[in-house]
Amino acid sequence: MEHNPRTDRKTIEKNRRNHMKDLCSKLHSLVPHHHTSREAMSLADHLGEASNYIKNLEKHLEKMRQKRDRLTGIAKQNIASMSCAANVGLRPPQVEVHEMGSALEVVLVTGLNYKFMFKETIRLLHEEGAEIVNAGFSVVDDTVFHTIHSKVGESGLGSGAARISERLKKFAHDAS
Repeated sequence: MEHNPRTDRKTIEKNRRNHMKDLCSKLHSLVPHHHTSREAMSLADHLGEASNYIKNLEKHLEKMRQKRDRLTGIAKQNIASMSCAANVGLRPPQVEVHEMGSALEVVLVTGLNYKFMFKETIRLLHEEGAEIVNAGFSVVDDTVFHTIHSKVGESGLGSGAARISERLKKFAHDAS
């Protein structure tokens, strides 16, 4: 059987037209219909409507991307500020003990979230037999400076001050 090149071209063209018709039909089904009249739209009108719809979608997508970027920027700022706010007063406590004869000065530096440290330091000094002479504190930004002046009994000099210092430092380390 001999193939005629003319019939092959006709078949190819027919298949191409059918394929284009199928693609146009699929495109038409994907585009929402704003055309209210019962008139049949031409293929050019359908393609124009699809083109306009796609352009509108692109504009909407760009607006949504800008909104997302703006909102994620705001969210990042909020997270950063919340992180800063959460970290306010989170510095680990520091204890310094200075021995001056029978007097003992304890300097406790904490963040705002270590309110219990002052009371526990006083309790620990009482346990060790120290007499509290004066105690005070001051707050600067997110840091609290506690100063406790105490008197250690004669039997507690030397080794007592060292023991108090070690206990306070261990307590401060455990609390952080």
